[in-house]
Amino acid sequence: MGLFLLTGSQQFGLLSGISQSLAGRSAFLELLPLSQQELHASGLLPETLDRRIHTGGYPALFDRPVTPRRWFPAYVTAYVERDVRQLLKVHDLDTFQRFVRLCAGRSGQLLNLSSLANDCGITHNTARSWISVLEASYLVFLLQPHHANFNKRLVKSPKLYFFDTGLLCWLLGIHDPQQLDVHPLRGAIFETFVIGELRKAWGNRGEVPLFYFWRDSNGNEVDLLIESGGKLMPIEIKSGQTVNRDYFKSIERWTKLAGDMATNPTLIYAGDDTQTRQGVRVMGWRQVGEVGG
Repeated sequence: MGLFLLTGSQQFGLLSGISQSLAGRSAFLELLPLSQQELHASGLLPETLDRRIHTGGYPALFDRPVTPRRWFPAYVTAYVERDVRQLLKVHDLDTFQRFVRLCAGRSGQLLNLSSLANDCGITHNTARSWISVLEASYLVFLLQPHHANFNKRLVKSPKLYFFDTGLLCWLLGIHDPQQLDVHPLRGAIFETFVIGELRKAWGNRGEVPLFYFWRDSNGNEVDLLIESGGKLMPIEIKSGQTVNRDYFKSIERWTKLAGDMATNPTLIYAGDDTQTRQGVRVMGWRQVGEVGG
């Protein structure tokens, strides 16, 4: 048997150009932006969290002297002109770019397609189609709500996240890391960073991530649930640099509801210390890739 590696940034054209299914004779590997662990192993991990978030993980930003502020405009233009035209035959590219920016403002939030469509001036079906394109081209992913209700009424809408926080920051008009300190979306951006890193960590191990979130009709929420072996690991994500007693309320409430299904409750925050507190494993942002490892 031969050995062939077919690589490319356009999975659409790559897959459509293969005439046979190759079932059982091929494997597909998603190469997402560089992960925390990959950057650390290469000695490229930025020293501060804000710089890490602002730079993101696209390889070009680490192997050549170019700044995010200069690189991302060209990347977005090339993406829209090439991939979007190929998939959707979009004629009004300005409207599509506005749609992507509106999505950036909703990263870490429940996806409301009707609201998104109204704000962009497009139909609901168009918004749904465009979200699918952003998913297929690995700009965004959707986190589904967990199905177990634990005697509570749950929300049914997924949450929207960007894979790369560098791109997210550029779309939000954040041009330097210092702006993140006071940005009103800092919490959502940090949540996007953590969940994106966990997606990469699972994918790099060749595992399919069974990731969900939990939120009831009263607004009680756990940011992330990871399903494994019939158990659920609750993860709470906080952008503060010091651990606050209030950070544990959601996990404690959910753990009581979940009972024996709950395992290894974890809090990930923007500080550096690792500890165990009130039965919850507390991890700093540098250790995010170690969760579940």
